[in-house]
Amino acid sequence: MLAGRRIVLGITGGVAAYKAAYLARRLIENGAEVRVVMTVSATKFVGVQTLAAITGVTPVTSLFGSDDVSPHTTLGRWADTIVIAPATAASISRLATGLSEDPLSATVLASTAPVYVAPAMHTEMWEHAATQRNIATLVDDGYTMVGPDIGALAGGDDGIGRMVDPDVIVEALVGVDGPLAGRQVLVTAGGTREPIDPVRFIGNRSSGKMGNAVALAAAHRGAAVSLVTTAPAPRHPRIDVIEVETAQDMADAAWKAAEDADIAVMAAAVADFTPGDPAPDKLRRTDGPPQIKLVASPNVLAGIAAMPDRPFLVGFAAETGSLDKAIEKARSYGVDMLVANDVTAIGSEFGGDTNEVVLVFPDGTTEPWELMTKAEVAERLIDRSVEGWQAGSYRGAAS
Repeated sequence: MLAGRRIVLGITGGVAAYKAAYLARRLIENGAEVRVVMTVSATKFVGVQTLAAITGVTPVTSLFGSDDVSPHTTLGRWADTIVIAPATAASISRLATGLSEDPLSATVLASTAPVYVAPAMHTEMWEHAATQRNIATLVDDGYTMVGPDIGALAGGDDGIGRMVDPDVIVEALVGVDGPLAGRQVLVTAGGTREPIDPVRFIGNRSSGKMGNAVALAAAHRGAAVSLVTTAPAPRHPRIDVIEVETAQDMADAAWKAAEDADIAVMAAAVADFTPGDPAPDKLRRTDGPPQIKLVASPNVLAGIAAMPDRPFLVGFAAETGSLDKAIEKARSYGVDMLVANDVTAIGSEFGGDTNEVVLVFPDGTTEPWELMTKAEVAERLIDRSVEGWQAGSYRGAAS
């Protein structure tokens, strides 16, 4: 919770400014005292009176004309946290260069409080080299970036640059109190792509949605998450996204991250076989059907299971029909839990938003769960993993 926290909410002039009203309300509901500082452009998108009614204090919109002769230094000293949402490309530029020509940038410059920045702009503006330089400067200066997200933008566009949901910002501030605060969680997600030639690959139908949901559930509980993935990933200040493509890439990244992890959830669909000698150039139809020799790919789950001081380990098994092979897998690999599902069952298909799973334990016992959304499965799975990790009875636990 945010009880007793003094938060200055800075609002800049973008369409996403309308979300700031809800953010202010959520911060207050979590126990924070909130004061608002707005740029002139921000007042074109959301009303001053709206924020005044929510917070109980009239927002600062100018460096001049108020009873306070120095409103920026007053706010800067009062704050123990500053949140800028939305943060436009222009406002990020001013912050990175130390300009203080408006009340918001002046307040930041006059404060020693930690600053959280939620960028919001069109994709081209976000990806521009100047914006990325400014972001890098702010990160080097100790600012925390929250987002941006991928989704609908102003004017009907779609892409990266969308301001994250206000609740994600609240989670970034609250999460330090969760049961996994200060702990490391490894999650793998998506299906690997094994190259046949520079154009084609052997892959599978995994969307990465289940792994993404697990990563978010762990982050919600305060964990620092390493998400090793082949799929588009969620953006969260406590999720470090490690993009990979092949089974070997995933093995290298996951095995390294597992060395520091307390819990590892291996939700990725890793290819069992990979072309042993991929063609250096595109294969041509006119050359006839190629002869592709497959070799075994690295077993990512087994590699972590064999570590002498491994994390609490959760495996996944996507099956078709009977789950007997999943029970055998849980026993032979020595995982602490295995999540099995029949991907041919209605509601559990690849790419869907729901899943009906069965927990399988090394002793062969099972625990069927009802059909739920993948987010609900993830939340419940992380809670069960935390229980097992805290009990310290798993094979990798220190004696």
